[in-house]
Amino acid sequence: MCKARKMAETQQKEKIRAVFAVGMCYNMFRSAAKTAAVCTNKSTMKIDKGANVMAEQSMGPRDFFRKEAAIADLALLACPGAEELCNLVDGHLVRWAREVGMNVDTFIIPSDCPRFQSGDAKGLVKASTRGDDIYIFVDPGNYSVTYNLFGYENHLSPDDHFQNLIRLIQAVSGRAHRISVIMPSLYGGRQHRRVSRESLDCAYALQQLRTMGVKNIITFDAHDPRVMNAVPLMSFDNVMPTYQVLKCLLHHVPDVNFSKEHFLVVSPDEGAMNRNMYYSSVLGCNLGMFYKRRDYSRVVNGRNPIVAHEYLGEDVKGKDVFIADDIIASGESMLDIGYELKMRGAKNIFTCATFPLFTAGLDKFDKAYNDGIIKAVLGTNLTYRKPELLERPWYFDVDLSKYTAYFIAAINHDMSVSSIIDPMTKIKHLLDNHGIPIGNQE
Repeated sequence: MCKARKMAETQQKEKIRAVFAVGMCYNMFRSAAKTAAVCTNKSTMKIDKGANVMAEQSMGPRDFFRKEAAIADLALLACPGAEELCNLVDGHLVRWAREVGMNVDTFIIPSDCPRFQSGDAKGLVKASTRGDDIYIFVDPGNYSVTYNLFGYENHLSPDDHFQNLIRLIQAVSGRAHRISVIMPSLYGGRQHRRVSRESLDCAYALQQLRTMGVKNIITFDAHDPRVMNAVPLMSFDNVMPTYQVLKCLLHHVPDVNFSKEHFLVVSPDEGAMNRNMYYSSVLGCNLGMFYKRRDYSRVVNGRNPIVAHEYLGEDVKGKDVFIADDIIASGESMLDIGYELKMRGAKNIFTCATFPLFTAGLDKFDKAYNDGIIKAVLGTNLTYRKPELLERPWYFDVDLSKYTAYFIAAINHDMSVSSIIDPMTKIKHLLDNHGIPIGNQE
């Protein structure tokens, strides 16, 4: 009897062990299946996220208008002197809007900054801006705008342009949904650091704009983009016109050879190294640079005069040279570098400046072109260019209005602008169309 009971108990325990083992296997299977499902879901999410990012980067402004409603009605304002760029940008935006069925003639709201006979001024916006997403254009470098002051014709200075911007912001503040400023050339941008007892105009101006409620600043090729540190809590986009410059150069000089044996990028000074390093990296050619030797014992026109430009880099003999800088002011430094490179045997010299001011006139560049020193100067339409400059055979004008319109279309729909700031895809496509591999990598 006892033996039979023990056998029954033993069999019962074995059954329990078997059931437990099956349960363990089932749980392990469920756990493994759940883990696999989670991993699959995560992988799918990553793939979907990556696909979304790629799709977003490939989207154009028409897709911005088509995909969803804007955060607010789009409106453009132009400070006196910035009408040319504003009108060009408006043309692109209106065309894209019409392509998706929007009935719109213009996004520009008329505005003005009239002056009294004493010289005092006021900002005037001539239509309602309540609830609008406003983008205000300003060109601090446009010296062609004039007004009458006690019977004398007076030209607007950068200070006057900035004050006009402040006036228009005041005119719409408290009514607009959001205010963004398109300031291609940063006001006071060349005074970006303090060496002695000096003002920091650009930093203070940015802080003033932030205090007035400006949410976004879009500028181009800032003299020193670190000035954005003055407003760390405000959106600040510094845009480089690399793609548009290369496109313009290849349009006017289609047979240019970017190989290391025939082409060299040279930085005019240490401050311009970053923009020239980008060009050399994209084109796959070598990089040289000049540094300015100054006389620190004297001050001329507020600066220590340049004694000489010293070259560091490989031999330029027989090579085409490309020099990029943010500003051509008087142009003396650029011409000195051009003459120095020609003495070293350079073939063709192409110079580029985002803001072609030519404060000392065009005669010296005419002479340099006639003497075969420079082949071409590339400049953008982000600032005022004197009409006679546009007629010069050595000047190539780079249009940045469409690029600016991309930014406005994206920001107005709260879309990412990262793919617009980094135009590598477009540069690669441009070089491929001309049979030039990116970075000259075979």
